[in-house]
Amino acid sequence: MKIAIVHDWLVINGGAEKVLKEIIELYPNADIFSIVDFLDSNDRKDILSSKFSKTTFIQKLPFSKRYFRYYFPLFPIAIESLDLSEYDLVISSSWAVAKGIITTNKQIHISYYQARNMKYIWDESDLYFTGIKRIFKPFFINYLRKFDIKSSKNADYIITNSKFVQDWVKDKYNRKSEVIYPPVDISRFTLNEEKQNYYLTVARLVSYKRVDLIVKAFNQMKDKKLIVVGDGDEFTSIMNIANENITMLGFLKGEELTNKIENAKAFVYCGVEDFGISPIEAIACGTPIIALNQGGTAETVIDGLNGIHFENQKIDDIINAVHKFENTNFDAVKIRNSSIKYTLFKQEFKNFVTNAISSKD
Repeated sequence: MKIAIVHDWLVINGGAEKVLKEIIELYPNADIFSIVDFLDSNDRKDILSSKFSKTTFIQKLPFSKRYFRYYFPLFPIAIESLDLSEYDLVISSSWAVAKGIITTNKQIHISYYQARNMKYIWDESDLYFTGIKRIFKPFFINYLRKFDIKSSKNADYIITNSKFVQDWVKDKYNRKSEVIYPPVDISRFTLNEEKQNYYLTVARLVSYKRVDLIVKAFNQMKDKKLIVVGDGDEFTSIMNIANENITMLGFLKGEELTNKIENAKAFVYCGVEDFGISPIEAIACGTPIIALNQGGTAETVIDGLNGIHFENQKIDDIINAVHKFENTNFDAVKIRNSSIKYTLFKQEFKNFVTNAISSKD
């Protein structure tokens, strides 16, 4: 079969790109398509095996390398402009518009939803349309929602990355889907039963991650040390409110980041995530999670086994969860074992595709 893989855009090596990498490893001869492709050489080698994707007209628009997101209203036109008519199997890796790729009834289109697609025009529009972008919200949001609903019908099969996203897909699009959890490379993380006396949070410092609430909670627990790893728009504002018991380390990666996760007494997470890979990486170290009982962490964190839940994005809820954690005994080995089911992506994805092809035949 001739196979095409469509990814929204290629600019960083994030969680979605780790999924893409595994799909490409399953189908190494596939051609790759994206809205834009501005990967550096190291990330290109890691994700695409040094290939270049076939891109849209947005790649060549002025200042697109730095500001391509400002062309977002053109993304529906761009994705529909890609001609994939020569391919037998199309796999879209989508959290925005990739699912809208146009195929025929002679092709098989399987869409892997990396998240609630285009959630910034649905559940989280107030968080994304801030500042000057708020001016344009009324002009674009209805148009984008119509495209999103229409394009949700394009795929023959939908796979979601969590039960949370599966329920959302059913509610928003009235489409059935199957859950296949994203891959987490737990081999990079070592079980550590001897924890150090600090709490840790790792996240991009943007509004919807709600790291500010974690910091404010630890401001009220001056006897407890918190380390914040991550960079983003809110770095300065969060640093300005952090008390002396809180350390802001900025962006870390590789061994330096792994070391921080392995040695933390607990990993604190407050965002509503579609899945959330960082908490799974902590679990792989035997590090328990203190997490919101909503979104992906509602299903990946099992209260009392590998972590503690809190119910609301409120300072008091986080404080109470920390106190509950300190009065709960955890088994690091059992925590580590709860991460194993997130290593089965390739096997489950390949089986799904094989069955889909067989059904078409």
